[in-house]
Amino acid sequence: MARRTKEEALVTRNKLLDAAECLFQSQGVSRTTLQDIALRAGATRGAVYWHFKDKADLFNAMMERVTLPLEAYFNHEAAPAETSSDAYPLERMRNAILKALNQIVNDPQTRRVLEVATQKVEYIEELKTIRLRHLAVRNGFLCRVQQGLDAASRHENLKLPLSSALAAQGLHALIDGLIQNWLLDPQAFDLLEAGQSTMDIYFTGLGFGSEPQSLAPAAGKK
Repeated sequence: MARRTKEEALVTRNKLLDAAECLFQSQGVSRTTLQDIALRAGATRGAVYWHFKDKADLFNAMMERVTLPLEAYFNHEAAPAETSSDAYPLERMRNAILKALNQIVNDPQTRRVLEVATQKVEYIEELKTIRLRHLAVRNGFLCRVQQGLDAASRHENLKLPLSSALAAQGLHALIDGLIQNWLLDPQAFDLLEAGQSTMDIYFTGLGFGSEPQSLAPAAGKK
């Protein structure tokens, strides 16, 4: 009985998150109430508060359903290899980013949630924890990229033309800008092709060799 109750609670939680995704996308986060979400999910407002502290908590849980797997993969794959001396650090980081872009292109839920996160949310006081989580995710990405660039420059005995921290900021701006523009108009360009090509040009501009460009056209591309 306890197991059934736990499973039922999980079903209700997922229904609430599904409802939130659809409503946030169609009418924006600020204009969507918890009552709206409860009605869409066929649940009560009390059920919402049973699972989530407030709307920001619900929003972050919605984000985590698609971003945690991406973050976990990136943290694992893009981390500098400590046990394999012949691992190519830049290739690992590049593949991790292409894996993320592939998920955005080919998984409708990921695309929908990122559209909400980039186009449908305002950083008002009620939603300040959303901004804090956004910053935490960005800072985590920057940290991993900086570590990867440091490892890659040591691997190639290369002195970067700017600090690895600033180079990481530039790569983040490049990838984040491509994603946001693609979400506005997915027909405008091929996100995987654009991500791969511009990354390779960026790495070449930093002074790295051509090894990353010898990889498959876009890891995981369907």
